[in-house]
Amino acid sequence: MSILEKIRKASTIKDAAILSQSKFFTKKDMIQTAIPAMNVALSGELDGGFVPGLTLWCGPSKHFKSMFSLIMAKSYMDKYPEAVMIFYDCEFGTPAAYFTSLQIDTSRILHVPVMNMEEFKFDVIKQLEGLDRGDRVIFVVDSLGNMSSKKEMDDAIEGKSVADMSRAKQMKSIFRMITPYLNRLDIPMVAVNHIYMEQGLYPKAIVSGGTGVYLSADNIYILGRQQEKDGTDIIGYNFIINVEKSRYVREKSKIPVCVKFEGGLSKWSGLLDMALESKHVVKPSNGWYAKVDQSTGEVEDKKWRIKDTESKEFWGPILTDASFRNWVKERYQVSHGEIISDHEILSEMDTYATIESEET
Repeated sequence: MSILEKIRKASTIKDAAILSQSKFFTKKDMIQTAIPAMNVALSGELDGGFVPGLTLWCGPSKHFKSMFSLIMAKSYMDKYPEAVMIFYDCEFGTPAAYFTSLQIDTSRILHVPVMNMEEFKFDVIKQLEGLDRGDRVIFVVDSLGNMSSKKEMDDAIEGKSVADMSRAKQMKSIFRMITPYLNRLDIPMVAVNHIYMEQGLYPKAIVSGGTGVYLSADNIYILGRQQEKDGTDIIGYNFIINVEKSRYVREKSKIPVCVKFEGGLSKWSGLLDMALESKHVVKPSNGWYAKVDQSTGEVEDKKWRIKDTESKEFWGPILTDASFRNWVKERYQVSHGEIISDHEILSEMDTYATIESEET
């Protein structure tokens, strides 16, 4: 028996394993959404998606936070027909139309209304403690920013107006307990959160809830919003997904997703900006677009109006083009190359040896 195997057997932790054989370091389960631009924001790949762990969608009111969360939940429940959703609701601001528009089977959702953080903490830990790895469950929390502490509520009942200085500490405590469960059980949790603006000449958006939530999250997205116009008419909004924190995508990346008043969120949303930047599509004249033949570099004769680009006919050849897929990965995905190469280490050692010899 090797010394490593001897140590493993002596461990009191049941999941202790040799790293190369550990189930926690194998390739994580990837859940693909139906929106390629969302997959890019979540993983840096057009056909990627999200993995178990904690994901936060943050932003001001009416910035599509709840809908992005439910799109992720829908994708998980579609991939696993036996999967269920536990929906912790303290804001009561998610319309039933969101569930029906996404065709989510509400009979597979446990709706849990919560009044404060303590209620949430006790219930979610009890739920996680009762699950086993392999159970298909996704948690959705709407929202962390609107979740009060019990002390805050008790003070209000007693007529006290003092500020609750323990809220951030409570939130940190909750996610310090939740995060190990999510990774151990291979379960995703998606939460909506608010932001506030830092004071100063150039104010920065800060995720509410203190550092505990920020440090626990695997992925944090801060949503911005711009008007989408047809001439002078507002026809929808461009929601800008700002990658604040990610294990897979370059931080500070910005990925637009358009939601129109008529038609809602298109599957092809956000791709045109990428294709224009990568030169797979050009805009030869105002209001018209054309594809570029990547083998010759020539602009194709056929011209497309912007409304006609919202189709499989337009995007099918581009999305299957290896050069476009590789461009997206290089543009958005975090590099996983060597941090320090053997050549650099040997070079440093030679330099050190030279200094040593000179000093002696």
